[in-house]
Amino acid sequence: MSRNALFYALIRLFACALASLSVARAGVAFAFNAAPVAAQAPFARVVIVQDNAATEAFKPKPEVVRALVQHGLTQFTGLADVAAAWRKFVSTQDVVGIKVYSNPGPHVGTRPEVVAGVIEGLLAAGLPTNRIIIWDQLLSDLRRAGFSDVARHYGVRLAGAMDSGWDEKAFYDSALLGQLVFGDLEFQQKGEGIGRKSFVTRLLTKEVTKIINVSPLLNNYAGGVCGNLYSLALGSVDNTIRFEGSAPRLAQAIPEIYALPSLGDRVSLHIVDALICQYEGEQIGRLHHSIELNQLRFSTDPVALDLLSVQEINAQRARAEGPLTSHTNHLDLFHNAALLELGVAEPGRIEVRTVKIPKP
Repeated sequence: MSRNALFYALIRLFACALASLSVARAGVAFAFNAAPVAAQAPFARVVIVQDNAATEAFKPKPEVVRALVQHGLTQFTGLADVAAAWRKFVSTQDVVGIKVYSNPGPHVGTRPEVVAGVIEGLLAAGLPTNRIIIWDQLLSDLRRAGFSDVARHYGVRLAGAMDSGWDEKAFYDSALLGQLVFGDLEFQQKGEGIGRKSFVTRLLTKEVTKIINVSPLLNNYAGGVCGNLYSLALGSVDNTIRFEGSAPRLAQAIPEIYALPSLGDRVSLHIVDALICQYEGEQIGRLHHSIELNQLRFSTDPVALDLLSVQEINAQRARAEGPLTSHTNHLDLFHNAALLELGVAEPGRIEVRTVKIPKP
């Protein structure tokens, strides 16, 4: 068993032991009275901003979306000034990496219009253009998704995790051996333990100091949603094929990868691009399985945001007509993330405030 897996197992055993001890001390009645424990549990705060004019025929309106980004930040921070709101999360000395999910393209993945709004806010906060990076797993995906135009317009940089190289000293270790492919650090290497590690990109370990994570509201059959946890974890390390497509493997690996200091500790804000919710198809665009929500969702809690996204996906599936590939998405990943104290996975402990922008 790897060190990460052992640590994860110990957390489960410790939690179970505490529960058993509490029941033994308090008697059977304690099992029906969990209020003292629940009262100490943390809350997550989520702000949803909505403008029904943000899209038209599934195409974002850039000026409306950028205003929605600004409004979301000021509502989430309680600060009227956009620049001051952004300085709650980053400083002018940071190198800010805007993590996107670009593999599905501009219509299904993170939309460039949302990232443009984020960049304008960072610039207003005083960050120099050379300290802002739009990044994802592959530079080629970023270009195909239209982020080259955004980077060129604002004078910021594009970077791919794989293109930046992998750090031999920062990795996630798992007993599950991977099928190494070109681009993985240990590709074509031989020896004991080869394929057990997923190495972190040097982009994070050597350059980026703060991450703004912008993910779409897009279903994933094994992981629940291609959201904040999934996108950042699998986009930051190599040797990920061994986890993909398997709900149990993703449920264990993604929270543990996200918990690496070079990943989770660098995240300052999560934004869900919920302009459009696609509840079927994963990376393949399906407008007939999509709905315009015209929302952006803000939180510092990736688990709460992802859980809300899965609830939205399942709700839209329930309203859909015709056969669907699946009717629910897996939740184990989010419960495991909560065990690692990455966020809140209890709906009752997520405080959601929705702000709708009225029509002029």
